[in-house]
Amino acid sequence: MNKAVPDSVTRLIEEFSRLPSIGPKTASRLTYYLLRTPSEQAQSLADALIDLRTRTRYCSVCFNITEGDPCPICSDEERDRATVCIVEEPLDVLAIERTGSYKGRYHVLHGAISPVEGIGPDELRIRELFARLEREPIGEVILATNLGIEGDATAMYIHSRLDPKRVRVTRLARGMPAGGDLEYTDIITLTRALEGRHEM
Repeated sequence: MNKAVPDSVTRLIEEFSRLPSIGPKTASRLTYYLLRTPSEQAQSLADALIDLRTRTRYCSVCFNITEGDPCPICSDEERDRATVCIVEEPLDVLAIERTGSYKGRYHVLHGAISPVEGIGPDELRIRELFARLEREPIGEVILATNLGIEGDATAMYIHSRLDPKRVRVTRLARGMPAGGDLEYTDIITLTRALEGRHEM
């Protein structure tokens, strides 16, 4: 940035630029938008960010983001405790919940196996998943990782370590586009994928 831009403006642009899918132009637009808004709105955004960092944590059962532990889904007695849907990210939980057709519980891996990026099973919540399968009476595991190289590799890794005599392992139907992310999939397609899941 040049000398015509105050350091505080430059700093916020740089911070916005670190966010996913935010380039320098978008970061600049957001920064200058905040400069024009009432100070209360900027303060409200700052408070929301601090609140996010201080109040949220990972559920000790499923590793979804929550403010209470266990999370509302894990503590809901109406949910099917024998079925666990394994997803890559917390946003995937939201995508499946939007369908209204899944009544089980979740396990969030926080990523997918990707040797290119140096992400192996130990960098994910896979060890916690297997520990959970040992202590809970789970009858079905739904592998709902994204359809793509990393998601398929993660699903195959988990599947290869599960005992098919002890737990039923299914995968979302291929009604979803290959290479697509759950968070961007429409409700009808995701509902059909859940209903059409198959044995692995």
